[in-house]
Formats: sequence, C-alpha cells, structure tokens
Amino acid sequence: MSTTTDHDPASATVDGTAPAGPVGSPHAQSRRRLSWAAASRLRGSGTDSRRAWRASYRRRIALWDVVAAVVASGFSYWVHFGADAPLEGAPQSAARVLALAMPAVWLLLMVAARTYEERFLWIGPEEFRRVARATLVLLAGAAFVSWAFKADLARGFTMTAIPLAGLLTLAARWAHRKALHRSRVAGRHVQTTIIVGHRSGVAHLRAQIDREAHHGYRVIGCVVPGGDVDGDAAFDGLPVLGDMTQVAEVVRHYEVDTVAVLPSPELDGPELRRLGWQLEATKAELLLAPAVTEIVGTRVAIRPVSGLPLLHMDSPEFSGPRRWAKSAFDRTVAGLLVLMTAPALLAIAIAVKVTSPGPVFYRHQRIGMDGEPFEVLKFRSMRPGSDREVDELFATSNEGNDVQFKMKADPRITGVGAVLRRYSLDELPQLFNVLGGSMSLVGPRPHVTREVEAYGVDMRRRLLVKPGITGLWQISGRSDLSWDESVRIDVRYVENWSLSFDFMILAKTFGAVVRGSGAY
Repeated sequence: MSTTTDHDPASATVDGTAPAGPVGSPHAQSRRRLSWAAASRLRGSGTDSRRAWRASYRRRIALWDVVAAVVASGFSYWVHFGADAPLEGAPQSAARVLALAMPAVWLLLMVAARTYEERFLWIGPEEFRRVARATLVLLAGAAFVSWAFKADLARGFTMTAIPLAGLLTLAARWAHRKALHRSRVAGRHVQTTIIVGHRSGVAHLRAQIDREAHHGYRVIGCVVPGGDVDGDAAFDGLPVLGDMTQVAEVVRHYEVDTVAVLPSPELDGPELRRLGWQLEATKAELLLAPAVTEIVGTRVAIRPVSGLPLLHMDSPEFSGPRRWAKSAFDRTVAGLLVLMTAPALLAIAIAVKVTSPGPVFYRHQRIGMDGEPFEVLKFRSMRPGSDREVDELFATSNEGNDVQFKMKADPRITGVGAVLRRYSLDELPQLFNVLGGSMSLVGPRPHVTREVEAYGVDMRRRLLVKPGITGLWQISGRSDLSWDESVRIDVRYVENWSLSFDFMILAKTFGAVVRGSGAY
C-alpha cells in the first residue's frame, strides 16, 4: 500500500509508492532537504516556461520553409517562362499548377521527413541530412513520374524549383540554428541539466559541456555516490543534489530538463531501465554517455546478438579506397589553392624579405605519419636564429602547456610576422607539403620531436594519419587549449575521420582564421 499522501511528492515514485531502501526513510528525507537547499537558488522558472520557445522555433522554421518554396517556385517560373508567358500551353499550365502547389507540398514533405522533431533540431547534422534527403526524394519522384507516365511536368521548372527550395531551406535553417547558438551562449534558451555518475566522470563531462555552451545545456548540479551526506556538499563547483538512488526525485524537485548519466556500477542495465520508467512522468530527457567516448555515430550501430541489442563499433579506416580519395582530393585542392593564392604568396614573400633580414621561408623538422620526420615549410615570422632560444623561453616564459611552447607576446616575432601568424598566413607554404605528400589539408598539427617524445599512448594515435594544415585543433581554440584538450581533439579526429568530416573542418577554418582566437 502506498504511504505517500500529503508529504513532498518528490519522495514518491511514478506509481505513487514510496521508494525502497534508505531513500524513503525519514533520515534520508531530512538529509535530502539539506542537500537540496544547497542548490535551491538554481531552480528555474519551470520546465514549461523554459521550453516555451521550442514551439515558436518550430513554427518559425516551418514558415521559412514555406517562404523558401514560394521563392523557389516563383523564381523558377520567371526564369523558364518569364512574366509575359502566354496562359495557354501544357508546360506553362503544369508549371503554374506546380508553383501554386509547391508550398503545401514542400511543407508536407518536411513533415513526412520528420525535420521538425526536436531530437533532430538545435544541434548535429541530422536535420540538414533529412532536408537534403527529402529534396532528393522529391526530385527523383518527379523525374520518375514524368518518365513513367510520359507526363509533361514542366521538367525545366521542376528541376530548378525543387533543388532551389532545398538550398533555401537549408540556408534558412542554418541561420536559425546559428542565431539559437548565439542566444544559448548568452544564457538564453538553455536546458537545466544534472550529471549522474562518479566524480571523475562528472568533472570531465561538465568541462566538455562548458566548452560547448552553444549546445544549450546548463549544469545546475550533480548526483554522485554518497552525495546527500552534507547539505553544503559541492563537487567541481557544482552542488551535490543527492546520491545515485535519488535521481528521479532530484529531477522532479528541480524540474530538470536533462539527465546526463555516466557509466557506473550503481546504474547498470536494470537500474537504468527503471530510471527511464520513473522519468516518463516528467518531461526530462535521458542522455546516456557510452563507456567508449569520442566515437561518432557513423562508426556505432546497435546490432542484435543472441537476442540482445549490443553496440557494435567499426574499426577506423587507415587505408583503402577512402584514403586514396582523401589523398587525391588533398593534392587536387592544394594545387588549385597554390594557383589561386599565387599573387598573395608573392606579396607575402616580398613583405617578409624587405622588412627583416634572413630567408623568406622557414624550414623546420616535424614528425609526420608513422613517426617519419619531414621538413614543414612556413613563411618566416621570426628573426633569424630564433629557434635556438626555444629551450630558454620554454623554461621561463611558456604560456602554452607542459608539452607545447606558446607565448602570446613572443619578442622574437617580427612586425610582419605578427600579422601573418594572427591570420595563419605564415602556413600557406604548407600547401607545397600537401602536394609533396608529407601533409594533408586536414589532420592533426605536426609536432616537433620534443613534443612527440612526451606523447602518451593515446596521443600516439595521431601518428597513424598525415598531419594537416588545418584540423579540429584549429577550429576549437588552437593555442588556448590545454594539452589534455588537444589530445582529446586529435584522437577524436584520427578515430572518426571521413571526407565529410574534412569538408566540415575546412568550412569552419575560414571563420576560425578570421577570428584569430588562440593564434599566437
């Protein structure tokens, strides 16, 4: 029989019964009140009010989807038939019908492709994949109907309107997402989050969430083993809201939006399943961190084995056709970039030569793929002989980390060199390294021998691929990153590289270079 009638509803499970074990005892309840008091100021204005913006966001992108279809169909009709097109004629009539139907068809297509579901919005590429896939499906369907039934569907109009509608939809959704990310960084439209797990994992995940503030998770506390002993308890600057048996109660009491659960013996399979049942009565989403992190979804799949859904992890690719394609892409693009930037390369070379004595280029030995040394090529940005001063400066003025030397106001840098380093122009000659095969356009940055000798087991994974001119390190903060963060980022790229991943990094490199964050 249930014993929960008039007391705090947070002390009851979803079916109205008192929790088993020490959580339901009077002593545990008093300790919970003390623990919760430590973070009561963090309680938000309510889950519903915090989530009210979501419906508005979905309506807004749906409206812009319709606008994209209207603009695309109107532009396509104008291009193919002009404003003075005669009213008669099968192509014109078909095009007018399609132009009028396009907005409704496009909206229904986006609904059918599930592009308005929250789990695909806000972050990640799945929203854009679904829009692109729906565009291709509609385009292929129109072509098939036209061919199979010998129907005149104004092929020129259709082949222009549908791809254009897809591109405009993608552009509008990208703009909305970027605006949302800026809003989240400013502290708006965030989801209150608690982290559940052991202290070491909590600290790591909290640091990662803080680095990615645009994802919109605001950590208000943690739940750790034995965490409700002291009302003023805190860990890693976070209030400790309870122990591992009180997760559902904490969620209800603080109206938490997201529960991030780390692997732990206390929350094994059956316990996690029960926690999911308990959270069904709330609006909180449950996020489970896998035991193996830094592995992207393309390498992970759920496969039934002996009647159990097991996680299958594919091995990373370090050889084969995709590697050949990457090498061909690197050399082709590097050759085109050398031709396109030839005037800039010449101008920079002249500026380096006339403003400082010494050679135009700086050659320095780095360690490449499989631990093979090679000479990296850069425009010289320091006075001649500066490399002989590194050891002394490393011991007295290092502003980087325990392994890499960095100095924001390095006295060895010339005036022109400071500008070149600010916008990474000193690295343009590395295009010739790419052409020669010692580097790639995208990959981990090449390190010097001293840094490679300090590698741990994880960091040696970066030697399995060619170093790159740009990479995750460049678009994630560069020299502002700690050594541990650099290791995590480099290993993540090595483990999960793909051509589409490279394209994403290349696209973001321009913004990172213009901002110049971490470039010194």
